[in-house]
Amino acid sequence: MDEILVSISCITFNHAKYIRQALDSFLSQKTNFKYEILIHDDASSDETPEIIREYQEKYPDIIFPILQKENQYSQGKRNISGIFNFPRARGKYIAMCEGDDFWCDENKLARQVAYMEEHEDCSMCCHSAKIVQMDDSFRTVNEIHTYGETRKLEPSEVIAKKTNFPTASLMFRTEYAKKLPAWYFDCPVGDIPLHLIMQMHGYVYYMDEIMSAYRTGDANSWSNNMDENREHWTRHQAAMKKLFEAFDKDTGNKYSEEIKDALMRNDFLIALKLDELKVLREKRYRKYYMELGALDRRLLLLKYYCPFLYDFLRKIRIFMKRSSL
Repeated sequence: MDEILVSISCITFNHAKYIRQALDSFLSQKTNFKYEILIHDDASSDETPEIIREYQEKYPDIIFPILQKENQYSQGKRNISGIFNFPRARGKYIAMCEGDDFWCDENKLARQVAYMEEHEDCSMCCHSAKIVQMDDSFRTVNEIHTYGETRKLEPSEVIAKKTNFPTASLMFRTEYAKKLPAWYFDCPVGDIPLHLIMQMHGYVYYMDEIMSAYRTGDANSWSNNMDENREHWTRHQAAMKKLFEAFDKDTGNKYSEEIKDALMRNDFLIALKLDELKVLREKRYRKYYMELGALDRRLLLLKYYCPFLYDFLRKIRIFMKRSSL
């Protein structure tokens, strides 16, 4: 009981508006085991460091922060968790949650640990999440259900998944995060290579229960910054191809078909991000188009064939949303 069982990895950058809710959601967890909170703040320019210090003073035996003076991401260090938090994790398991997300179930850690303790061949456990929209972007869904039921996932469902796992849902075995391959650090985002690494060491278990919240539309989020920069998406596309090629080599081409499927889906989704809507007419992408929700498909067709009407309806929606606030 004196040993730490779970290390919570939290990375922050200008999350002053959200970090209290994240930390409170960690500290409210009901467990019969000890856990630690490892925070890495990447030289925030707002009050995030001060808030972290405040919490660290209250919980010095639980919260262990690294408060950078210089921004590490701008120096090319992309996967901050793998560089600064995973190496110092003392728990048997690592649970992830970024500073602008939070957990909404006080039994989340206990439930995931209970399953993984009983199933030693399970390398990672994840779950569904609710979406908290922070801007006027149009969303057709308010929850992330990567799969429709609680179950063990097949390798193909992890490698070529239709929807990404919410970061704040991830729990995995620390031992597999201590020796990360080079291709983990070469990828611009840490989640996908992490999923692949865990698939190499066991199986992934999915709980179709909402136990975390994912914020989207915040100006400081990685995905929002990417949306504004076409060059970033092009680099991201090339990096993902390089990632999957390295994973394919390390697994002896065992998952080549799944990797081909994943890359095709990635190309299709990036094309939509870049408004290259001609992909909607290409037969090779038909499968990925049909994976989208019915409303999403209709909106994309409207945007492609009647862009002026699409923009008009979008402006009306934004106006109505702001008027209701």
